[in-house]
Amino acid sequence: MMATLELDSSPSILPLYARAVAPLLPGASRLPWVGGNGGEIPERELLLAHVRVDPARVADYSRVCGFTTRAVLPATYPHVLAFPLHMALMADGRFPFAAIGLVHVSNRVTQHRPIALGEELALRVHATDLEDHPRGQTFTIVSQASISGELVWEGLSTMLHRGQHSGASPAGGEHHEARPTPVSAQWRLEGDLGRRYAAVSGDRNPIHLHAITAKPFGFQRAIAHGMWTKARCLAALEESDVGELFSGPFSVEVRFRRPILLPATVGFGSGADGETVGFAVRASSGDVSHLEGRAAPAAPEEVRP
Repeated sequence: MMATLELDSSPSILPLYARAVAPLLPGASRLPWVGGNGGEIPERELLLAHVRVDPARVADYSRVCGFTTRAVLPATYPHVLAFPLHMALMADGRFPFAAIGLVHVSNRVTQHRPIALGEELALRVHATDLEDHPRGQTFTIVSQASISGELVWEGLSTMLHRGQHSGASPAGGEHHEARPTPVSAQWRLEGDLGRRYAAVSGDRNPIHLHAITAKPFGFQRAIAHGMWTKARCLAALEESDVGELFSGPFSVEVRFRRPILLPATVGFGSGADGETVGFAVRASSGDVSHLEGRAAPAAPEEVRP
């Protein structure tokens, strides 16, 4: 049975990053509070009630990600609110993997209804059991936002731990192949984008901040946050001729492909197929895919009364 721990306030990110890095240090695995020693995902849920957003911080986030400032939250913003809970979950000494070094391979957001800036949220976060993957093992962090008991938003962040798996067949799952989409816009991403997004999101993973902090993890330069790239795509879609899709319940899912080394110029394209909109971000040359995604009205079983 899953145990629920209710928090009094949102966890502080910097100490959590310090704990996330600890398992990578020589000899740290012998410390009882340091996780990352394998095993199973703890059956634990974190709850943070009475969450109110700071409109100024939302405005800063919107500016960095390209959203038009409105009286409702961007659909990707609850992920920012839940992110400290993600880190706290993975900083638990019983968690099998260090948070630093995990690869965010896919993300799905379902918004059941718009969330007004003044509404108070309750956030719940837990991680699913491990599943085999051709490159290791994956698990999904499930985030839910409720208002007065009404589920209004859900997020699924699937993380890959590279390495050995159990040898069983990888778990199947619905996979939508991205339709080729012509590039309709080019975006110039400056070298400080990772630092600017970190300032508005709290995600200060060293791979996004500077070349010097990214190199120990195998990157020659800092890389763009995947959730920035997703948010930037959603902002572009909302201002396009398919923007009406986002006025009702909808889901947006993406798969993160190749990282974007900063600075960079990338191409964005989208195309509609009935009620579904496919979109992609590619390198300026067009032969390297960074992100592939689709947006659609929420499925009937996802729509809440």
